Amino acid sequence: MNLDLKNKRALVCGSTQGIGKAVALELALLGANVTLVARNEDSLKKVKAELNTDKGQQHSYIAVDFSNSDELKKLVDLYIERQGTINILVNNTGGPPAGAINTAGTNEFLTAFNQHLICNHILAQACLDGMKKSGYGRIINIISTSVKLPLKGLGVSNTIRAAVANWSKTLSLEVAQFGVTVNNVLPGATNTVRLIGIIENKSNKTGITQDEIRKEMLHEIPAGRFGEAYEIANAVAFLASPAAAYINGINVPVDGGRTGCL
Repeated sequence: MNLDLKNKRALVCGSTQGIGKAVALELALLGANVTLVARNEDSLKKVKAELNTDKGQQHSYIAVDFSNSDELKKLVDLYIERQGTINILVNNTGGPPAGAINTAGTNEFLTAFNQHLICNHILAQACLDGMKKSGYGRIINIISTSVKLPLKGLGVSNTIRAAVANWSKTLSLEVAQFGVTVNNVLPGATNTVRLIGIIENKSNKTGITQDEIRKEMLHEIPAGRFGEAYEIANAVAFLASPAAAYINGINVPVDGGRTGCL
């Protein structure tokens, strides 16, 4: 199986912690030159120093806040102009705050739409010309199992994640002929800062202890445990590799079997 990413350049968003960082580490291990994208430059420098360089990889970063899509476009366009083709784009952004959909303000939807779908689109457009010319492109969106089955208490997130999934599927139909694939990885409950926040928020709102909430969540997972960030990264790395060239336009849940539909 060909998992070699030597001489490939990967752009990984949200890559200073959690799943994004795990993806960056794994792609570097497979030989990719990794460009980290996040808003905190100090954190970016620390993660960059952790990336494997055994195959002569040269890593870099772009410090930008996804709340400013115009700045994102400017910096990424400039980066590609200077550095050349991005072969692998991993779209990954922290989810919208938890909450019921009937009380959500319209600004919450607009903010989430901009930070997720619009920023994904800007990055994809910036990378696609190079992917097409090189005949090798992988766009991988890290979304959520709510794409298949909405999750309680995540109204805005459920809505926007579904929009991203449909954007992704549509794009996959248009670019496959150029050797470019577009797929979605759907993490279930994973040991990240995001999961801690969801549990804390639910505990504060319901008065149920965090331990009880964890037990309730674990009861819904056939594997009987939460996922680890590196397990999500493994799925992303495979989809980014030459071995996955004929896999296109799909949703891949990585959730220990929790999602109750095909």
